[in-house]
Amino acid sequence: MKSRTPDFPAPPDAEKRKAIPPVICYPVDQLQVAPLELYFRARKNFELVESLEVPPREARTFDIPAGHFFRIVCVDGPQVGDLNLWQAENLKERFYSGKTRALHGTHLSTGDRLWSGFPYLRPLATITADTLDWYGFDEFGAGVHDVIGTRCDPYTSFLLNQTQYHHCCHSNLIRSLAQKTGLSKAEIEADVHDVLNVFMCTGFLQDTYQYFMKASPVRPGDYLEFFAEVNLLGALSACPEGDCGSEHSSDSSTCYPLRVEHYRPTNDELTKAGWRSPSINGYDRTHGMGN
Repeated sequence: MKSRTPDFPAPPDAEKRKAIPPVICYPVDQLQVAPLELYFRARKNFELVESLEVPPREARTFDIPAGHFFRIVCVDGPQVGDLNLWQAENLKERFYSGKTRALHGTHLSTGDRLWSGFPYLRPLATITADTLDWYGFDEFGAGVHDVIGTRCDPYTSFLLNQTQYHHCCHSNLIRSLAQKTGLSKAEIEADVHDVLNVFMCTGFLQDTYQYFMKASPVRPGDYLEFFAEVNLLGALSACPEGDCGSEHSSDSSTCYPLRVEHYRPTNDELTKAGWRSPSINGYDRTHGMGN
């Protein structure tokens, strides 16, 4: 973090330099927005296909075909979840939290899209409903559903506490993905990636600008809903931090299950509109080096 007592003196024009107004890195005026009205029509009277429970301090995988919807649902008590997404036929195409953050901001809600990484860079899913959208940002600067945090992991736990803790979200996701694919934990670990922190309430302190968490406002029955833009393989970890209001990665926090619900449209709105999965990014990948 930045030092409160700098080693070097400020130049005479320091205040002038600090007063320069910010510029948005990625203006999204030309970014094609999600066709939410179409998705809202498609989800009207949709039917539940499958419901999957994710136990506390564990993770589970799920499959969602392109053009279907899924919800992550709070069940018995306040609980946050760490979400990974892959294109189902290609694990190398996976959710890119950093670019999603750059395009949509630190915390996501209805209309925001979850983008895949390079060289694909296309929407994997679009958020179509968020029962916590009322929260906005509180007096501490905290919001819900962040793409800031990386996921709790056993390496940082060992770095800070010298403990061997195996139910961090990173390890949970590895176990669930290894079981799904039949690959070893060593083979699959590189495919587990930074997450969407579903229901997690986070921000940056105003003095030190450190990443913080606070108790999630989520209640049983709340959900975050997505439209699958491509065939998806998902993995969700019910975080060992519970509602993230106290400890980080331990067995002492009260934890609850989460539920993943898969919904299928019962009308032909998507077909009538000619909807198709987005194409992968059109950049020619020559990188200035020719063919």
